[in-house]
Amino acid sequence: MDTVFKKPHALTDTTMHYCPGCTHGIAHRLIAEVIDELGIEGKTVGVSPVGCAYNNYIYFNCDMVQAAHGRAPAVATGIKRVHPDNFVFTYQGDGDLAAIGTAEIVHAATRGEKITVIFINNAIYGMTSGQMAPTTLIGQVTTTSPFGRKPELHGYPVKVCELLSTLEGAVYVERVSLHDVKNIKNAKSAIKKAFKVQAAGLGFSIVEVLSSCPTNWGINPVGALEWIKDKMIPVYPLGNFKGKDLEV
Repeated sequence: MDTVFKKPHALTDTTMHYCPGCTHGIAHRLIAEVIDELGIEGKTVGVSPVGCAYNNYIYFNCDMVQAAHGRAPAVATGIKRVHPDNFVFTYQGDGDLAAIGTAEIVHAATRGEKITVIFINNAIYGMTSGQMAPTTLIGQVTTTSPFGRKPELHGYPVKVCELLSTLEGAVYVERVSLHDVKNIKNAKSAIKKAFKVQAAGLGFSIVEVLSSCPTNWGINPVGALEWIKDKMIPVYPLGNFKGKDLEV
């Protein structure tokens, strides 16, 4: 009988702690599949800061490093410069990368650091009880915007891909989603290309991943996937923002 499903070797056998319907686990699997397919497990170092994925060092078989909140790009920069032949990636949420870590990510991209960033955007602070995040949508209800996000009071959502694509050091910038099978496959292709960009030494690469948070959105898992499609994608359009024609 042909094998149709197999756990990536780059993932451990540890049961994940994520809430039912959360798509962090899918993102983990895609990264692990890419690591396996490129044969780089022994040369890969992941960096995780504070957030829902703070302990994903127990989920990946490659080397993992814990960083302070928002500081993963700085830690990754140090690792990559000391070990330039290794593959270094960060795994960051929107409350981390687009809030306390904004300066870190902007300047890592500006410098063209040869790292790969996996940016999970679920439009909310997932770990700390559902507060408004920099990526929270206009009108979205959170624990700190109980009447919905209002631009005149809270400002507008931060669009990370659009922002970073203006920086010369960022060579590959793409936004993907995990709300259905087709887009999950597209997400894997983007992650793989981002790692190949790093392998080629071309510069900074980032893949923004629209992800669900059923618990803090107050929506069931199936409805949360629909919410990504109906609410998030109109604000955060999918596609390549830079580096589409790179040959790697």
